[in-house]
Amino acid sequence: MDYKKAASEVLENIGGKDNIVSAAHCATRLRLVIADNGKVNKKELENATGVQGVFEAQGQLQIIFGTGTVNKVYDEFIALSGAAAVSKDEAKAQGAAKGNWFQRAIKTLGDIFVPIIPAIVASGFLMGIMESLNFMVNNGFIQLDTTSSIYVFAQLFSNVAYTFLPILIAFSAAKVFGGNPFLGAVIGMIMLHPDLQNAWTVASEGVQTWQEVFFGLYKVPLVGYQGHVIPVIIAVWVMCFLEKRLHKIVPAMLDLFVTPLVSVFVTGYLTLAVIGPVFTTVENHIIDGVQWLIAIPFGIGSFIMGGLYATTVVSGIHHMYTIIDLGQLSAYGLTYWLPLASAANVAQGGAALAVALKTRNKKLKSMALPASLSAFMGITEPAIFGVNLRFFRPFIAGSIGGACGALYASIVGLGATGTGVTGIFGILLHLHHPVQYIITIAIATGVAFVISWFFGLPKEEQQPEEASAPAQPAEQPAPAAVPAPQGEVTVVSPLTGEAVPLSETGDPAFAAEALGKGIAVKPSEGKVFAPCDATVSAVMGHAVGLECDNGAELLIHVGIDTVNLDGKHYTGHVEEGQRVKAGDLLLEFDIAAIEKEGYKTITPVIVTNSDDYADTQRVTGAVTAGKDTLMTLTR
Repeated sequence: MDYKKAASEVLENIGGKDNIVSAAHCATRLRLVIADNGKVNKKELENATGVQGVFEAQGQLQIIFGTGTVNKVYDEFIALSGAAAVSKDEAKAQGAAKGNWFQRAIKTLGDIFVPIIPAIVASGFLMGIMESLNFMVNNGFIQLDTTSSIYVFAQLFSNVAYTFLPILIAFSAAKVFGGNPFLGAVIGMIMLHPDLQNAWTVASEGVQTWQEVFFGLYKVPLVGYQGHVIPVIIAVWVMCFLEKRLHKIVPAMLDLFVTPLVSVFVTGYLTLAVIGPVFTTVENHIIDGVQWLIAIPFGIGSFIMGGLYATTVVSGIHHMYTIIDLGQLSAYGLTYWLPLASAANVAQGGAALAVALKTRNKKLKSMALPASLSAFMGITEPAIFGVNLRFFRPFIAGSIGGACGALYASIVGLGATGTGVTGIFGILLHLHHPVQYIITIAIATGVAFVISWFFGLPKEEQQPEEASAPAQPAEQPAPAAVPAPQGEVTVVSPLTGEAVPLSETGDPAFAAEALGKGIAVKPSEGKVFAPCDATVSAVMGHAVGLECDNGAELLIHVGIDTVNLDGKHYTGHVEEGQRVKAGDLLLEFDIAAIEKEGYKTITPVIVTNSDDYADTQRVTGAVTAGKDTLMTLTR
């Protein structure tokens, strides 16, 4: 591969050297911060020499070249462009700083809610299960002992995350705003104090107690903030603002006592006296407005939002929808927004599936099929960014499908018992009306698939790939190729843990298999072992590349976006070019420390030369390093 040519084509298609803010790279991608994204010719960039995919994330243009290759392209790119070479952390910070205040606010909401989604999902699923069981018991469909400990405890557990939601939000928000998360949790506890009237009783009982504030200036209701979101976030932001400034001005010997006391007391008073009443009103108006839109007769409002939902994913606005879901759950006991999101997500999957089945371009097919499956699981970025937006018409097909599915959901009044999960598994949040949910998903998928099938792909993408032109002779004769081993190649797991599909990584490039086919492992032990006799082809802190003697070329990438740690919490035991035997220790990493930094340790194991194999069979479930088969490759 001509690395200089690859770098030159990238430079040309991003608008030249004057359009570059900074450049960095990780184990697989060139990460560029661009001054004006409007000058980027994305279509030509995707077809540039060596490029395996192009994504925009975290304010960066991420151009995938693959292990080993990206280092050489990066060196040539820096030489050609004269761009500022920065660390991954600096590039990420610059990318985030590019956004306007609204984009930064949306990103902040995402940073707050993403860590607590598992807790919300667990409660939502259990609420759906218990509601379904109660319905079947009350209507005589089944007989259960509702006094048994399992039933009673399950009923008790089912709504716990929603009951104490302000504490979860406050803890997470304090971490995002740079304050002490335990002080943040205290603010959440203040807002749920048992001496305050439970917010869910106000509708039936009215406000029971009022309190004068600011020396009798006015009165406020002494009501808790169960189910509220916006007042909690604002209150914790104020607390963190105070805390950080007090740390600067309070003498060190008094800081431990003065700063927490003043931060909590002042914020607590302002919360109950001002922040809570004001922003509860704001939040209620937002929820009422959304419900008004969804309730427009004949499902017109839902049709519009179902069609626009995917566009909001592209812009990143979808991170704020958790507020709508949680607000509706608090106000109505169900969220009518989640079915819209679910319809929109699976519709993008249906559009990408049509592309995968119709195209005869092997590279596009290998990307579109797993991307569509990922969308059916509720993770749409691979389908949207990797496939549908690339040709635009499949994206429109998906938007129309989402609108039609949302229309049906609105007409039948479909609501979810929780939030955090869409797609196929979203049915667990709709067990009270499973048939309506299945019909919603079927309509969204079917409409999107049909439109994308007939109108989604330009004719040139429906044709088989042309044979590539013969390579120009190099100045130096290339070494004779070593015949690749025939038959099946077995790849054992390099880690101990649970093997899961790449769609669970949440990373568009890995999920779309832009780097190659593979599988991911959720590690239970922080060690990576050589799965075969091999030569180490790349080493970069969090990732190791191997050229196995059996012909497979592997990338073991520990964690998602862990490039930003710059090797922190990782200990490497090999160097590039080193020979290793199966079972040799390649890398150690601290799972707890990495997750504490806010990163997932789920580890993609990618066959970067998977195009050399006719079939890749993957195993899921519990795996032990060096013992259990992870993949079987067939030529």
